[in-house]
Amino acid sequence: MPRRTEPRTGATVGAALLAVQINGSKNRRPRSQPSHPGFTGYTRQGNSLAYAPHTCGIFSFHPDVIVTTEDSRTASAPHLVVLGGGLAGLTAAEAALNRVPGVRITIVEPTGRPGGVLETVRDGGWLVERSADSFLGARPEGVALVERLGLTSELIGIEPRVRRALVWHAGRTVPAPDGFRLLAPGLLTGILSTPLLSPAGRLRVLVERFVPPRRPPAEDATADESLESFAVRRLGREAFERLVQPLASGIWTADPARLSMAAACPEFLEMERSDGSLWAGEHRRLRAKAHAVAAGARYGQFLSLARGMESLPARLAEHLRDRGATFVQARASGIVPGPTGGWEIPLAAGATGLARLAADAVVVAVPAPAAAGLFAGLDGALAADLAAIEYAGSAIVSLGFARDDVAHPLDAAGLVVPRVAGRRALAVSFSSSKFLGRAPAGCVLMRVFLGGALDPEALDRDDDALVALAYEEAAILVGARGRPRLVQVARWAGAMPQYHVGHLVRMQRIELALAAHPGLALAGNAYTGVGIPQVIASGQTAAARCFGVA
Repeated sequence: MPRRTEPRTGATVGAALLAVQINGSKNRRPRSQPSHPGFTGYTRQGNSLAYAPHTCGIFSFHPDVIVTTEDSRTASAPHLVVLGGGLAGLTAAEAALNRVPGVRITIVEPTGRPGGVLETVRDGGWLVERSADSFLGARPEGVALVERLGLTSELIGIEPRVRRALVWHAGRTVPAPDGFRLLAPGLLTGILSTPLLSPAGRLRVLVERFVPPRRPPAEDATADESLESFAVRRLGREAFERLVQPLASGIWTADPARLSMAAACPEFLEMERSDGSLWAGEHRRLRAKAHAVAAGARYGQFLSLARGMESLPARLAEHLRDRGATFVQARASGIVPGPTGGWEIPLAAGATGLARLAADAVVVAVPAPAAAGLFAGLDGALAADLAAIEYAGSAIVSLGFARDDVAHPLDAAGLVVPRVAGRRALAVSFSSSKFLGRAPAGCVLMRVFLGGALDPEALDRDDDALVALAYEEAAILVGARGRPRLVQVARWAGAMPQYHVGHLVRMQRIELALAAHPGLALAGNAYTGVGIPQVIASGQTAAARCFGVA
């Protein structure tokens, strides 16, 4: 019988091929047993809540640690409360411990499991990532965290032989043009030779270098533009529909007609403004990359961990516990000013348990809608801006097959599917081709991505219907047949923040509002970037904001 796991809802989903996203947890299905070695439930002790004493895995719990309703703030030992135990919250806690002498840390997470959506399932020789399966190595934050935690020996890159993406076109898989990166064409030969574009489509991409840059009106320096508008203007409609849209969907699961260039793709926007064209900007980038390679760049573009991505937050949580951080399984219901300064956080634990945490500073590292609820009683305008950040959802159906039951050679990292192709899959990631150790000998593992902003109805299906849809897509796209040896469904409802046109203006208002509340900060993927390195950076920035340290 194929193995299956229970579907769960969570905060966000790793993109299929070219980038990954991450955030704190949200709407997870409660578990009947203690769900992770790092958190504990509560028992009532008078006017306080105490940890339920037990020991589990790598973490030890101490029954004498009490969360009291009294003001626990002291001048000599500032107290930071982190709301949300996802990667953003954990890295905020680590940054505070590294930068603020004597700081005390309390991490509040309602699910009782640190790490947010980073979750790895190991089952009989299969290693399945339920969300993000890698992170961008070109940015320093992810690699630096791995090194600080002593996980460098676990780093693995995408197998060299499959470092390319395929695009579904005219009933077959076709390699993306050599040198083409999301929006930027880098190699003339790649565009001239690709069968993905008609002769007229290729010519339109070639003349991009002569398209004048868009100049926003002088009276509106913040004027934004959608990804679709930008791509069609610079590369033409055909290149957008057959290349840019599917590649972008594999990153943001977004509607490109609403996705903000300024918020989601500032690098390419800057190419137009500074270099005059995407061709010129990409050539400049490639020259700089060649210098970096010549200087001995250590890592490839995308990296993972040999034992799965969950080992990153698991090790970080262990590191924080060893340095004295307290983990609390409870749900915060708001943030209010403390009677003698600082902040108080009302908590709910279990059916009747209630308490308050007193804090000098608070990092709110939960999804934007949850953050809006926490700020509602403190700052209505800030809460409204947070609530206005829209989210999309998706599902990942992981399918394991015998190698002989899949006709496609799976000789790429995966494939993306243009919306104009009329299929339901957003993408298929070839997990066992990308990274070693993901499937038993003689088997292959793939992940089929469904849903997204343009197909929200996909998540209305029950598990059996989702699996049937994923199997149908895999059969057509890669020639899968026979009975899967492994089936797993991961649901991420309302999980992926959508950086719609105007997102940066909203973020300016959010920043101004936060400035009126010293000691409060936001972290997560809803604000300044959806990738793992950006989320790590958001946690570090939040800790610095809370305590005014660099």
